[in-house]
Amino acid sequence: MYKPLSKRPRLSFIAATLACARLMIMLLTVLLLVSCQPVSPRSALQNVLDDGVLKIGTIFGRTTFYYGNESPRGFEYELAQGFANYLGVEVQIYPFYSYQALMKELKQGRIDVAAAGDAVPDSVEQQYKLGPVYQQVSHKLVFLQGNQRPRNIDDLKEPLVVVKGSSNAHLLQQLNSSHPTLDWKTTDNKDTWELLDDVANGRLPYTLVDTNTLSLQRRQYPQLSIGFTLKRLVPIAWLMNQQQDDSLRAAVIEYFGSIQQTGIFKALEDKYFGHVRDFNYVDTRAFIESAKAVLPDYAHWFQQYATDVDWRLLAAMSYQESHWDPQATSYTGVRGLMMLTQDTARQLNIDSRTDAQSSIKGGARYVSNLLSRIPARIKSPDRLWMALAAYNIGMGHLEDARTLTQRQGGNPDLWVDVKRRLPQLEQKRYYKTTRYGFARGHEARQYVENIRRYYDTLLYLDENTDFLSARSAPAT
Repeated sequence: MYKPLSKRPRLSFIAATLACARLMIMLLTVLLLVSCQPVSPRSALQNVLDDGVLKIGTIFGRTTFYYGNESPRGFEYELAQGFANYLGVEVQIYPFYSYQALMKELKQGRIDVAAAGDAVPDSVEQQYKLGPVYQQVSHKLVFLQGNQRPRNIDDLKEPLVVVKGSSNAHLLQQLNSSHPTLDWKTTDNKDTWELLDDVANGRLPYTLVDTNTLSLQRRQYPQLSIGFTLKRLVPIAWLMNQQQDDSLRAAVIEYFGSIQQTGIFKALEDKYFGHVRDFNYVDTRAFIESAKAVLPDYAHWFQQYATDVDWRLLAAMSYQESHWDPQATSYTGVRGLMMLTQDTARQLNIDSRTDAQSSIKGGARYVSNLLSRIPARIKSPDRLWMALAAYNIGMGHLEDARTLTQRQGGNPDLWVDVKRRLPQLEQKRYYKTTRYGFARGHEARQYVENIRRYYDTLLYLDENTDFLSARSAPAT
């Protein structure tokens, strides 16, 4: 039988419903108030750490970033990878073809850092947050040797062409006020390397270039000559978005301070630029001519026997030793393409030091032997440069130089530190404290640096020309 609810239960139900409604209103009010409070945004550094990814933009180029045969390479790439490791995050590299595209991405916050390897003119410095200055370069006007040398801006008779958006373009823009008749233009279709190629081959009268780029490019084009300097000691630094806080910038400053203190930056800079600072036009020109005319006769054997090193490095060693003359003999009695001593040839079972194939075979074996004797903790390329020094000066003298390095507070496992002490092996106050005594340390240091320069040139020739296409059958 249906019974209507009593009044008391009905009143309890209504009261309970109203109480629940009031509670819901209170909760909604609290949530609304909380949502209206300003939320502290994550810092720029915290964004990177939380996401686990560091996004770094750069420009394609030999000194910044490019894809090597096996992995990415470049001075800026290695600095970026090091910073990501320092933060404990993954690095994502965004290479661009133009400076303007790179700067646009930075301003819009789609990358964290711009590492273009380009100088930072005053007009750019005011628009971004800058990391610490880690290099300084000068801007040089270059022209083709043999043409009339321009000594100042007023001597320029034809338009000056530079890359759009680059520091060179910003510099010329600033010069417009003081030199309104200066004739210049920009291009977005070529990079600085191509403009230098055009100057070297007579297709362009002039361009501007920083000293880092010029030092490398003159190894391939010794005919590039300097007319005059437009601006000296312009800083190179990483750039960050002006609108973000200083947390990421502070981390960049800490990182560069760390690698400066540990010597990592010094070693990295030496790897890319240390061997090309000094330029010898006659030597570079002669090497390129020999690489095209003489090396093709022996390239086959360098390729065959270079098991532990790049064949082009072995060829560069041979040029330093003998200028690729199989009959070469020095006053010390070393002979052949690889200038082997009689004792070394005997140990390597080389019957004839003046036989080209045998000399290359023996030299390659000796390099492999030296590499195996360099302490395993020494990383590439330092172990390679030390092995080359030992090829010239002997393993005992190399160890003496490393001992001196350690005594003086340097790192005996870094070539950039060891090469500074090699000349001390010629000074009595130093060599009398070593195990093996006097050695021609200056010569050993120059020996390695020459080979590194020749090697750079061979890499360029082999990757960008067909200089080996005329190779005949191996010389006999």
